Amino acid sequence: MDASSIIARLRDGEALNDEELGWFAQGLANGAVSDAQAGAFAMAVLLNGVTKAERVGLTRAMRDSGKVLDWNLPGPVLDKHSTGGVGDCVSLVLAPALAACGAYVPMISGRGLGHTGGTLDKLAAIPGYRTSIPADELQAITGRVGCAIVGASDDIAPADRRLYAVRDVTGTVESIDLITASILSKKLAAGLEALVLDVKVGSGAFMKDMEDAEDLARALVETAQGAGCMTTALITDMSQPLVGAAGNALEVIEVMETLTGTGVTPALWDITCALGGEALALGGLAEDADAGAQRIAKALSSGEAVLKFGEMIADLGGPSDFIERWPDRLPAAPVVYEVAADAGGVVAKIDTAALGRAVVALGGGRRRESDRVNPSVGFSELAALGDDVGAGQPLALVHASSEADAEAAAVAVRAAFRLSPEKPDVPPLVLRRILR
Repeated sequence: MDASSIIARLRDGEALNDEELGWFAQGLANGAVSDAQAGAFAMAVLLNGVTKAERVGLTRAMRDSGKVLDWNLPGPVLDKHSTGGVGDCVSLVLAPALAACGAYVPMISGRGLGHTGGTLDKLAAIPGYRTSIPADELQAITGRVGCAIVGASDDIAPADRRLYAVRDVTGTVESIDLITASILSKKLAAGLEALVLDVKVGSGAFMKDMEDAEDLARALVETAQGAGCMTTALITDMSQPLVGAAGNALEVIEVMETLTGTGVTPALWDITCALGGEALALGGLAEDADAGAQRIAKALSSGEAVLKFGEMIADLGGPSDFIERWPDRLPAAPVVYEVAADAGGVVAKIDTAALGRAVVALGGGRRRESDRVNPSVGFSELAALGDDVGAGQPLALVHASSEADAEAAAVAVRAAFRLSPEKPDVPPLVLRRILR
């Protein structure tokens, strides 16, 4: 068996079997497959697509290219994955809420991608927090606390790490088959019993329309279930930032206000309860998703979730008093600049991806992998769809490292908002539920 014959068969539209897919994934992991061959494989998948069975086989093969965690715990091992958006800090609220309900959540997350913020970058705003730990420590902390949010170690799905890097420079990122295998190989390597997916759609999502979002959601659900993991997906709105902030430390502030009850963000609360309800139902900890959502809400309102969050922060190297002293522990930008609307009106449309790119331009994300992230910069108090904003009233506050950066970001913010005399139809947060 060799890479060139496998690529040729894929190029000619012939189906690959599990043995061939397994060989290719191992070749990606151990270097037997060259970068050129990996790129050719990715392009053949992008152009020709694969069958459902091949997609499951590729996902399993990439999962099995490295270590697959095995658990012996008194509760179900659950997780959630989001396809990415702006102001999406749900993971930081959901993981401890699930843990407070008796689940175990080894959440393997990523850094920012393009205009979307990354969960690991948000957590890295917390002084001392370690986002990179060995797999055995991930298991120990998850077993002790109930949750741990970290990045993938080198031995988790190494075939995906290699193929993802090649896709990024060969114009093959957009393949739903490869997106599906990439997302799920890492998640399933965590040894999950059940997974809930948050597939974003709208101006701040990678999927801009409902048809594409539903195609991706169905591919993810079918493939995860085919690989033996109970899974559902919610398609959720990303026509505006999920919370009123965009930027790493600023989103952690929204998280802490919601967890402590000092300033609950309704959208963050509602999405957390919806996704958590699905996960608890899949894991047998709730009769159905509605009952599960009620359990999540109770974990949040009672303070149990924030206690779990504090334990996780401390176990991963962050401040032991973070939940008591978080306002003092998070970095703050030296320049805060109010962006006033040039004319009055109702917020009718937001170019949410443009806001995400503006955060990156401020230094809150990466243009290149080697870029350092400034955790303090971004936007807060963002106006929402349907808000009535008078002339001269604020659309947002810019948090920047210099006056020049703040002024440039203010131009981007004004361009991202469209005001109208009439109120728009604001879409619901949860648009569809995909079961299979």
